[in-house]
Amino acid sequence: MKRIGVFVCHCGTNIANTVHCDQVAEVAKDFPGVVYSCDYKYMCAEPGQQLIQDAVREHNLDGYVVAACSPRMHEPTFRKCAERAGLNPYMIEQVNIREQCSWVHADKEKGTEKSIDLLRMAVAKARKNEPLSSSTIPVTKRALVIGAGIAGIQTAIDIADNGFQVTLLDREHSIGGRMAQVDKTFPTLDCSACILTPKMVEAAQHPNIEMVTYAEVTAVDGFVGNFDVTIRKKARYVDFDKCTGCGACQEKCPKKVSSEFEMGLGPRKAIYVPFPQAVPNKPVIDAEHCRYLLDGKCGVCKKICPTEAVDYEQKDEVIVERYGSIVVATGFDQFDISKYEEYGAGRYPDVITGLHLERLMNASGPTAGKIKRPSDGKVPEKIVFIKCVGSRDEAKGRPYCSKACCMYVAKHATLIKEKMPQSKSYIFYMDVRTGGKSYEEFYKRTQEQYDGQYIRGRVSKIFQVGDKLIVRGEDSLIGRPVEIEADLVVLAAGMEPRADAVALARTLGISYDQHGWYTEAHPKLQPIETHTAGIYLAGVCQGPKDIPESVAQASAAAVKATGLLSKGELTSEAMIAECNEAVCAGCGLCISVCPYKAIEKKKVSERVHGQMKERVVAVVNPGLCQGCGACTVNCPSSAMNINGFTNEQILAEVDALCQR
Repeated sequence: MKRIGVFVCHCGTNIANTVHCDQVAEVAKDFPGVVYSCDYKYMCAEPGQQLIQDAVREHNLDGYVVAACSPRMHEPTFRKCAERAGLNPYMIEQVNIREQCSWVHADKEKGTEKSIDLLRMAVAKARKNEPLSSSTIPVTKRALVIGAGIAGIQTAIDIADNGFQVTLLDREHSIGGRMAQVDKTFPTLDCSACILTPKMVEAAQHPNIEMVTYAEVTAVDGFVGNFDVTIRKKARYVDFDKCTGCGACQEKCPKKVSSEFEMGLGPRKAIYVPFPQAVPNKPVIDAEHCRYLLDGKCGVCKKICPTEAVDYEQKDEVIVERYGSIVVATGFDQFDISKYEEYGAGRYPDVITGLHLERLMNASGPTAGKIKRPSDGKVPEKIVFIKCVGSRDEAKGRPYCSKACCMYVAKHATLIKEKMPQSKSYIFYMDVRTGGKSYEEFYKRTQEQYDGQYIRGRVSKIFQVGDKLIVRGEDSLIGRPVEIEADLVVLAAGMEPRADAVALARTLGISYDQHGWYTEAHPKLQPIETHTAGIYLAGVCQGPKDIPESVAQASAAAVKATGLLSKGELTSEAMIAECNEAVCAGCGLCISVCPYKAIEKKKVSERVHGQMKERVVAVVNPGLCQGCGACTVNCPSSAMNINGFTNEQILAEVDALCQR
């Protein structure tokens, strides 16, 4: 019989307030197989771990159980402790008596009773534990960064500076992302392009960075250290190597369409670069609007090109590349303001979003930096800002705060006053949230020095009378209705996940929340990692962030990716699925339910009645399997088992509870 130790943690007062920890430890002494039991205030601290190691050696323990907090938080801690004591790290169990007992029960006696039951079950499982070992896999020393906004660019540069090859991929035909559309950044009011453009150029010229723009990831196979990524390079209809970016084709192209980069406020040609500082600064042809590609007419760009770079026959190209790690930095979309019909969004041209205003204020924008109304080009004098449009609104399915809106509204009000001293800004808000360095001071300055009038309340309706927009709302601080004749209304539209965020998450095999933001492995201890090893998150794809936070997370993701790439080989998880081929029916149900694409079919030969026959069985890829157990519970022939959570171990826990 295995010799088991029990260690009960008080977790300061987190557990001890509602659980008699000393009583739990005392009762555990009588459990079958337990040869040592004690309690201590902080088992995860160095003295607590030393206590465990001393007990393992003194009492010759084969394994132990720690009753403490969640295994998600400290199971790795106690496994490393077991290794230092000379035990196999998988010979330990951790019981969660904090979240599952102390924090959910006010009755100390019942909390203690439940803790004893949980501990009894864990001891029964620990007696069935067997040593497990991990395998090793090689690492491809190359990284892929998906998304080339400021977060993706920073990640790529940091990884490349550490000597590793990086592919920086973006679906648009220029890097820069949303930040390229911004005029100035808060709270310093630095020129956004002055910050971003040098980073874009650095990424383009870095010897370790390969830029792949106008491309998308269509499939990801393989596992940590060896991801096989299928990339579809969309046809540009311009030979990238021949093109010099002279711009002659754009000047002569007769077809004008609304510019996506300018938020529809200005035109672009059918062959174009999105903005003057674009990197790479070489055009693509918009196949949906090019006259030649639509009806075979025109062809001016091809005729005028001095290097014969225009190629109407160009097709999409599909390539497969192998990478050791992947960083996802796909950014966000602006909330669709047309869902707020009461604000007239989409009906009244002078009801715009913050990004529209950014382009109007930008010197390279459609109005050369002059703020003009989209409807008639007049300079507005009364501007109304409405916060939390598409944020903190459960009715619109967006209950979360978009985090940056309060600050960019304050920035807009400040810049408008500087550009147009005669103007007046009115800001409707629910709350003002300025959680960042120098943010609160910036907000106060907007109020005091730049005459921004903040009105606490919601806007109920916006309608047009003549050339004015009538904004009706309330001032909840004085309890009265408010009506303002505005020349321009700016909606502080919130952030939402990219339209294809969920599809990409499924391609990558990473998790996402109910809104579509990508989910980290642990909000405190693993805020950069995903549940799929080797894939990391950077920037707003994980949730709303401002620029400094996105850059900080980008550098953190680069450190994680670099740490992985710097290893010669990786140790795979030991507690993974295993198929008993002798009883596997080859039905393939496990393959369909596996969220990590870790199971495949293979053919095996066996002798049946003296003859060799082939049959199909399931095989688990240890590099991909995360030990979630979905295959185990779905296997009709019980061929699938999770190492460390076998059917025998689980039944032992149930029996221990039934026989108490």
